[in-house]
Amino acid sequence: MKTASQRVSLWEKIGYSLGDGSANLVFQMMMIYQTKFYTDVFGLEGAIAGTVMLVARIVDAFVDPTVGILSDKTNTRWGKYRPWVLWTALPFMVFYVLAFYNPGIEEKGLVALYATISYTLLMTLYSFNNTPYASLGGVMSGDIKERNSITSIRFVASTIAQFVVQGLTLPLVNKFSDGGDVGHGWLCTISLFAVIGFVFLVVTFFTTKERITPPPGQKSDLKQDIREVFSSVSWRAMFVLTLFLFTTLAMWGSAMNFYFENYVDRDALFHFLDKLGLVYASTATDVPAVLNAFGLAVTDPSQAYVVGFGVFNMLGALVQFFGVILLSSFLANRYGKKRVFVICLALTALFTALFYFPGKADVETMFVLNFLKSLAYAPTVPMLWAMIADVADHMEYVSRRRATGFVFAGVVFALKAGLGVGGAVLGFLLSGFGYESGVGVVQSAEAVKGIVLSSSLIPAATFFVGVIALLFYPITKEFNEKMQAELSQRRSEAEKMQ
Repeated sequence: MKTASQRVSLWEKIGYSLGDGSANLVFQMMMIYQTKFYTDVFGLEGAIAGTVMLVARIVDAFVDPTVGILSDKTNTRWGKYRPWVLWTALPFMVFYVLAFYNPGIEEKGLVALYATISYTLLMTLYSFNNTPYASLGGVMSGDIKERNSITSIRFVASTIAQFVVQGLTLPLVNKFSDGGDVGHGWLCTISLFAVIGFVFLVVTFFTTKERITPPPGQKSDLKQDIREVFSSVSWRAMFVLTLFLFTTLAMWGSAMNFYFENYVDRDALFHFLDKLGLVYASTATDVPAVLNAFGLAVTDPSQAYVVGFGVFNMLGALVQFFGVILLSSFLANRYGKKRVFVICLALTALFTALFYFPGKADVETMFVLNFLKSLAYAPTVPMLWAMIADVADHMEYVSRRRATGFVFAGVVFALKAGLGVGGAVLGFLLSGFGYESGVGVVQSAEAVKGIVLSSSLIPAATFFVGVIALLFYPITKEFNEKMQAELSQRRSEAEKMQ
């Protein structure tokens, strides 16, 4: 494969982006709804639900490095990483469905066991699919602007998936819950998302191409790869950032679900939805009637939580969508990824902390804060993976060895660890503040206080840990330009020698 041509067509970028759309149909569901599904549908205590998620992290400690090693050692006519996207597409989506399937078991110990097994298997398949997928983005092009463009388009797709999952899940579950069978509603909703996710992964395989290969003559040396990865300051900074970033996202995303159900005043939320034209009368033939077909309109305050939380999430997803398109590449190319990430993440933490202050009826302020938080966070969304690809380049620059899969495997482990730890921390916090599991339970004032803290000050603090980690990341805009120019020259010289 020649490295001189690093241009990537728009069609290939879109095809690659669908893979992240697929992953986010799973990731967003787990980040926002997994804890609540375990507590309210499975009926598990918050601490038990948190323990389920932590058990999977133990398995991940062995799975993720293995996936990185295997993908780096893979050699096929389709490349190193593309085949894994195809091979794992079907089992990944099957286990997605099983993780949200309620088998109707009465014994809570067996329910916890089923949740642990299904969640662990889903996380395992997530690694086998998403680590090679993420690595693929690091070898499609070495051009800085092309890489920024690839990741920006990738996260347009992921933001659309976020919009769908966060906004439509509860309304669809409500629609599919025949006769009040919530488990059936979840099964139908997840199955629909799984079919779409499978198709997206197949498209990704057939539309992408790997262009960057390890330096000629590089021999496999696992010990050296491990030593160089763990000794890399840039990799360690990205590992800590990713761990705390996704711990926070999982904690905040899940906590806001509880926040809207247990803290926000439903009458105030109903009146807010009425102002938006989302209150539906059965005799109406206007737009709300169309929205009602998708479960996105309400008839009385008792339904306000389901639609209100969906609209809240849709607003955030839309702001992120336009923020990624309009701001991310522009800011990254002008000021550098590190500088933009530090400022935007600090602002995200600030706006998250401010969720502590609105009263339960101050719905407008909650939506304004969500707008500001989403706008601040949006530019960072594509940058994380582009920066990890830069880490793989940095290691090649320093040691003349490339271990893209292993670099990404460690960060994917941090992502999944954050996802599990965030959900677990929230579960333990809920139990500690006295949250009672089950549908329709009226929570104590202490439990509601814990929910508010878990939606504001606590996640703001963990966001700031990510900001601190970024300060140690050494790849500035100027250094990256110098590094890429030298790497391009090395690759060109190596090709001439072949």
